[in-house]
Amino acid sequence: MATIQTEFPFAVKVIENVFVPLPDGTRLAARIWMPETAPAKPVPALLEYLPYRKRDGTRGRDDPMHTWLAGHGYACIRLDIRGTGDSEGLIDDEYTEQEQIDGCDAISWIAEQGWCDGQVAMIGISWGGFNGLQIAARQPPALKTIITVGSTDDRYATDIHWIGGCLSKDNFDWSSTMVAHNDLPPDPVIVGEGWRAMWQARMEHNTPWIIEWMKHQRRDSFWKQGSVCEDFSAIKIPVYAVSGWADNYSESVPRLLAGLSVPRRGLIGPWAHSYPHKVTVEPAIGWLQEVKRWLDHWLKGADTGIMDEPMLRVWMQDGVPPQTCYRNRPGRWVGEAKWPSPRIAATRFHLNTGGVLDRRQASAAPMAICSPLWVGLGSGEVGRYGDDADWPGDQREDDGGSLVFISAALTERTEILGAPTVRIRFASDKPQALVAVRLNDVAPDGRSTRVTVGLLNLTHRDSHEYPTALEPGKVYEAEVELDDIAHSFAPGHRIAVSLSTTYFPIAWPSPELATLTIQSGESWLTLPVRPSDPEDENLRPFDPPVAAPAAPVTSHPPPPGYPRRIVRDLLSGKMTVDFPRWTHETEMHDISQTHRCVGFVRHECVDGDPLSARMHTDYRIEIRRPDTTIGHHSWGTMSCDATHFIIEMDIELSENGKKVFSRHWVERIPRDMV
Repeated sequence: MATIQTEFPFAVKVIENVFVPLPDGTRLAARIWMPETAPAKPVPALLEYLPYRKRDGTRGRDDPMHTWLAGHGYACIRLDIRGTGDSEGLIDDEYTEQEQIDGCDAISWIAEQGWCDGQVAMIGISWGGFNGLQIAARQPPALKTIITVGSTDDRYATDIHWIGGCLSKDNFDWSSTMVAHNDLPPDPVIVGEGWRAMWQARMEHNTPWIIEWMKHQRRDSFWKQGSVCEDFSAIKIPVYAVSGWADNYSESVPRLLAGLSVPRRGLIGPWAHSYPHKVTVEPAIGWLQEVKRWLDHWLKGADTGIMDEPMLRVWMQDGVPPQTCYRNRPGRWVGEAKWPSPRIAATRFHLNTGGVLDRRQASAAPMAICSPLWVGLGSGEVGRYGDDADWPGDQREDDGGSLVFISAALTERTEILGAPTVRIRFASDKPQALVAVRLNDVAPDGRSTRVTVGLLNLTHRDSHEYPTALEPGKVYEAEVELDDIAHSFAPGHRIAVSLSTTYFPIAWPSPELATLTIQSGESWLTLPVRPSDPEDENLRPFDPPVAAPAAPVTSHPPPPGYPRRIVRDLLSGKMTVDFPRWTHETEMHDISQTHRCVGFVRHECVDGDPLSARMHTDYRIEIRRPDTTIGHHSWGTMSCDATHFIIEMDIELSENGKKVFSRHWVERIPRDMV
């Protein structure tokens, strides 16, 4: 837990709202923390740019971070994206060109203010990490550096939409979350009497983004826009990229370090989707001190030593028994001076007949697998946002429906750092198929912990942009890249690779159950083996986590919600996986508001029938203000047949218990090699 600090080098002034004018007349709403001396002695500015409602959505986490940084000599701005929170206009989608252009215009405005010395940095996690990279690529002159946390450089293959060309469970889930977010009203205290007209416009404009997302099942221009990996050279300023091994976006940090040519540093801890000073997976670090070191170096010319440290610093995780929740991951900090590191040794292990994983190659032999749809039920979340039961459990159950290759017991500690890959020679009996690859750590007693995982839609084996159907019986080659990881295999443990043709609900099933015939002996695992480095012992220790006081908030007992639950009906074969979402009741005393939210997502499928796959989402939100109570209820389903995906969605909004708006959508969208 972070130490709360109340005294800083600079006294802090908080401005509850300032409207930032854009060239088209739209005004974006900002909350600002700055040193009281800033108007007389201008300081650099730090921008965080999000759609998550700075007035009431992120209030509880904004004050501890931005007050602390303002107290150390920065003007911090928390800006609502167009059409969200208290900002004017309408939002059309995530990471749009309009959002990026608005961000550039806002940076220009900030740099011209009397309290700013003309230099602006950006910081953000998730959405804010994405648009930091995207805006940096647009090169606004006043933007001098960015700190991007829990983000990605590739919107198609490594976000929550199409993982390895497979339809991610989070695609519909996340769209439903934003449906529940995008029609919430601004605060009348901030925007005045026009709040109701703004709310009405948002209701009428709100559309499930999944409809557009599902029309782009290939890596086309829709996904290339905003993917900075398309042209790393467009980013000309220093980048500090940060994530956690328990986060969906950890693999972007090594890619950014490898792809960028600007001064850069990378940091990956054991964390889930969170800033590193406020974590659900320990150990936390003094993240705000690291932010200050980075900003002081690039914006104030201070010798903080941060650029003398390794390019990539990561938490080398020790092996742990399989369980669905970790509050702490044992391990140690290690560093690599360059990335890709010339020290990492690509080490090949062959997938041999008899389920043997070995450095030596055996004779080729066919091994067939057609996995049941229950493989993956216990796979946990994709993003692992830090709640209970987000991790996969013991892998032996999923291994019962997979091809498994296991090494001999290790005679010495083996550490890996980077992205393992599996190269397979295979044939399919169906024109469409997918493969899920798990790398597992098997303990001497047989317990198996998932280390990392990779997915590939095999019609995308050569290209995500130009997929081609499989010719049944023809032998192909494909390489599956697993998520980057740092992991230590202990002596006596065994390394295992598991291949399956299903991984529900993480990946939507192929239209037919496919049988893959893997050519053992001609398929292999490549591990990025990291040798020991005595310099790891000399790494500068991180400071302990600190923060400023939070805004006065009371967290009431959460309303009744939905538990994390897996149900298998052994008679009917029906399988159900429930994930709770966004369930809390929070009272914000300083703005006289209480927010009550209940949400969940349900995945259903009948074993043996991939066309029975179905998702349900349901969100209920209540915003209580002194004279008004706003209610939102949205619910939807995504299902399929052999040729189409079917999306249904409903929205109802109310004011003081009276329904004021409703809408219904039904869309059939053709399947495109998925």
